Amino acid sequence: MKELHIKNMVCNRCILVVGQELEKLGLKPERITLGEVVLTTEPSDEQLSRLDLALEKLGFERIDDRKARLIEAIKKQVIEEIHYKDRQSRRLNWSSWLADQLHYDYSYLSSLFSSVEGITLEQYIIHQKIEKVKELLFYDELTLSQIAHQLDYSSVAHLSAQFKKVTGMTPTELKKLRPNQAARKPLDSVS
Repeated sequence: MKELHIKNMVCNRCILVVGQELEKLGLKPERITLGEVVLTTEPSDEQLSRLDLALEKLGFERIDDRKARLIEAIKKQVIEEIHYKDRQSRRLNWSSWLADQLHYDYSYLSSLFSSVEGITLEQYIIHQKIEKVKELLFYDELTLSQIAHQLDYSSVAHLSAQFKKVTGMTPTELKKLRPNQAARKPLDSVS
């Protein structure tokens, strides 16, 4: 099986059109989802070249494996930093830090991430931070002020406003719901 990533594939009609192009080229998709195609067999270089031309005419672009790996590296760095590192004593400048970690200019990383994932890198970071806030609220070991400090929010008010914007409720409202109703998301599905 061969996995392909396709830029600008954002709706059901896109899936249909890309599927039709694959069939025309004799490529059999096992699965087509937004931004991703899984083929049953490895395509030849000629088939990939023809696919690239067809996709370009339709306003799509195949993302090479290097770019897909870079997107995964960005996600991995963000998740590890937010969810698995002790960040009690430092403020993080995400743009400088990611550029240093991945050895690419931040504007390139941000542009690539947005074009492939459909949300900005900043939004992705915010959503990951909100998932961490949910986790910390669930365990009820830290105050909201401590959580805000740990996740580099300038204030509890800033954290609460961002939390409400993303989840539709305040941290206090979520805390009252408790575990049964306050479903957390798996980290790899946060977007």
